[in-house]
Amino acid sequence: MLQVGLSLPRSPGGAAGGFPRAEPAGAEDSGTGRGVCPAEAFGSSPVTIVITPEADTWDSDASSCPGCGQFVDWDRMPEQQPAQIPPDILSKPPKELKKLAREGCWATSHALRARLYHQLIQQVSCRLVTPDALVYRDVASRLFGKPSGSCHPLPEFLEGCPMPTYCLNLEGVAALKKILICVGNLFPDITYSPILPSLVALLLHYSEDEAQCFESISRLIASNAPHTSYIDQSFLAHQASCMTFGDLANKHCPAAHKLIANASENVFEVYSEWLSWLFHDLPFDYAVRVLDVFLLEGQKVLYRIALALLKQYRLSVTSPELEGTDIKADLQAFMQNIGEHVTVNKLLERAFGIRLFSRKEIWLLQMANRKALMERGITMVQSRHSFHLAMDMQNFSSSIVTAQEMRIVWSWIPERFSLFPPLLLFSTSQDGCSLQRFYTCCEGSEPTVLLIKTTEGEVCGAFLSSDWSERKKSGATSAFFGTGECFVFTVRPEPERFEWVLIKQPELAKAVPRSRQRSPSPCPESLPGSSGSSRLTVPTPHRKGRLSPFLAIRHFLLPSKTASMFMSGSRDGIVIGGGGGQALSLDANLLWGHTEHCETFDNPPLCQEDFKVQLLEVWGFQNT
Repeated sequence: MLQVGLSLPRSPGGAAGGFPRAEPAGAEDSGTGRGVCPAEAFGSSPVTIVITPEADTWDSDASSCPGCGQFVDWDRMPEQQPAQIPPDILSKPPKELKKLAREGCWATSHALRARLYHQLIQQVSCRLVTPDALVYRDVASRLFGKPSGSCHPLPEFLEGCPMPTYCLNLEGVAALKKILICVGNLFPDITYSPILPSLVALLLHYSEDEAQCFESISRLIASNAPHTSYIDQSFLAHQASCMTFGDLANKHCPAAHKLIANASENVFEVYSEWLSWLFHDLPFDYAVRVLDVFLLEGQKVLYRIALALLKQYRLSVTSPELEGTDIKADLQAFMQNIGEHVTVNKLLERAFGIRLFSRKEIWLLQMANRKALMERGITMVQSRHSFHLAMDMQNFSSSIVTAQEMRIVWSWIPERFSLFPPLLLFSTSQDGCSLQRFYTCCEGSEPTVLLIKTTEGEVCGAFLSSDWSERKKSGATSAFFGTGECFVFTVRPEPERFEWVLIKQPELAKAVPRSRQRSPSPCPESLPGSSGSSRLTVPTPHRKGRLSPFLAIRHFLLPSKTASMFMSGSRDGIVIGGGGGQALSLDANLLWGHTEHCETFDNPPLCQEDFKVQLLEVWGFQNT
């Protein structure tokens, strides 16, 4: 028998047909729903695999695996209740299968889930050359088939990665290691992939043998479906997905985000654990339900479920409870005990009730985050390491906001820009109250943060995603430009953010047909000192270094002409937000302003409706 870092007598062959196996002596359940004792066989040291030279030496081609379940410690598996399962479920169309998976239709049938997983994974579109079960048997025979002890280190791409084993028995833990070693051997391009051990461990529950499990994970690794991915395979891709989750959490879980931003100095470090919440901290019966929908719908459902978990976490705590708390550890403990807070059915129901944008939009955001990381110097082949993403509060100085207030504003901006420290571009106290000087100092910077302090001591502002030079492309007539990432906010008396109305109601917009390249945009209503209106086409530049493709209005069929009034400027003044009013408008002298409700951001007045500017600052991002 194969033994991995353990010295135990040989146990009987795998249980046929997925019948329960006796628990090995000393294997205790931690109470979290995951197998813990077998995980102790993992570690940072090389994996020692000892092969006994007996007649029943392990053979990857042996027929001792007649059915799924041989790798499972059934005594630690959660109990299952019988359910009615449609007899023709395997022939259902994809749309109906998605619905059934979300409802947990096959959650109580180990055998059905095994057959369905195999069918779904075989349908994944893959690269032409993808290792299969035969390749695994050949490689495993070469690596592990010698009748003597040999040392096989786990692949470098697993350095620092969590190793959950999900109720696997010792034989299953050994199989998990061997598959990961073979993945490292046959996929040399993988440099970092913390999700892989969890997926292999879960798939082993529903695989006839190691070779079938290896083929399944290989197909997920080699998937080439457009705008769809299953497994991040580099530190760069992993960090980009963490940043993307941070952006989505910022938009869709504002209450939880505010709680975390107040309790943690670096919000990104908290959000960087989002995949561990799903595939390391959740108990088995929750994690496998995540896998059900993941195999059908790809990575986008992981974002949904993690957002639902974050929303549920917010419901379970109050702000005072988090003072002095290690927020990362608190979130981990919450995930491990999720059964005390919400059932898996209710969790998935809430996850799919979140109104996310399209898969393409999320893919664009991921690509923009990846590009920003590359500009910061993060590469595909880089190993995991720590790097500072948050602003340097010690060296920050503003005449309008404190470092703590700016940190809150910084937590609202898209993750790819928070990679770079803030840089003061313009200040009325230094550069004077001149709109022309404002444009001169701000042009060439994208995005920017506008801060305004009124003579009454109120502080408000806007995050503006596009370069102010865009205003020149409409000629003499002022037109709105920018993207749906723009937002307006207040800092004093209370910090509050007001985003594009379509973020809260994405169903209002439809995807733009591929043939449509441009998107009409109305001109500003009543810029200070201007008159007249016309309907213009918003330019769609693709200049090198652009990092704002996400929520560009050319990707949407908008419900009304007022839905995309983000930012506009002329020699007479600037306007931010429009439709029924203007969120912010300033005159040419940058001395007087006006604020009111607008349809683009659905905001209340940000301060007194007519205000006098005491100070105005514009902040950009170093190295953008």
